[in-house]
Amino acid sequence: MQETQDFEPIIAITDKAQKKLIEIVNTSSLGKDHGVRIGVVGGGCSGLSYHIDFDLLKDHDNIIEIEVAKVFIDPKSAIYLKDTTLDFQDGLNGKGFIFQNPNATNTCGCGESFSV
Repeated sequence: MQETQDFEPIIAITDKAQKKLIEIVNTSSLGKDHGVRIGVVGGGCSGLSYHIDFDLLKDHDNIIEIEVAKVFIDPKSAIYLKDTTLDFQDGLNGKGFIFQNPNATNTCGCGESFSV
C-alpha cells in the first residue's frame, strides 16, 4: 500500500529545497516512475547518515509531491526523519541539502551524520 502525504508530511521542505528538487528532476533523464529518495542509512562518524538519491517507488513508501518532483521516504527512515526540515544552501560556505533534525541527539561537524 502506498501512502501519499497530502496534509502533514514526515519532513518539511523549504522553498529553496523544493526549487532545487524540481530543478534536479526536470534536468534528469529519469522516467515518471522515479523520484528522489530521502533516507537514513547506517554509517558516518555519528552512527547514522542522511542519504539522497534517485529511486523507484517501493511498497509502503511515504510520498511527498512537489509539482513534478516526488519525494519517497521509507517507513524505517521516517522514524528518524519525523519533523526534520530539509533546506538547500548555495552560499560561499558550501552548497547542498541541509537536514535540520530535532530528533538528533548528536551530530558530526559536517552535518551529514547523526545519532538519536
